[in-house]
Amino acid sequence: MSDKSNLDVQHLRSFLAVAESLHFTSAALRRAISQSTISQHINKLEEALGTSLLARSTKSVELTDAGIALVRMAQ
Repeated sequence: MSDKSNLDVQHLRSFLAVAESLHFTSAALRRAISQSTISQHINKLEEALGTSLLARSTKSVELTDAGIALVRMAQ
């Protein structure tokens, strides 16, 4: 992962909400923002870090190794 010092705090909060619930809709409800905004935040974090943070399918969301590392750093 690249430099993590300039990551947007709102993006990190959205990521942590997804990481805790492993569900985009639940994370959006928790943060009181739309699911598409949660997705945008995650995509921007992944772009900024140059790595995938979540393994997504139509039925599940799982943290990648990079996602696990970011959870530890963000908490």
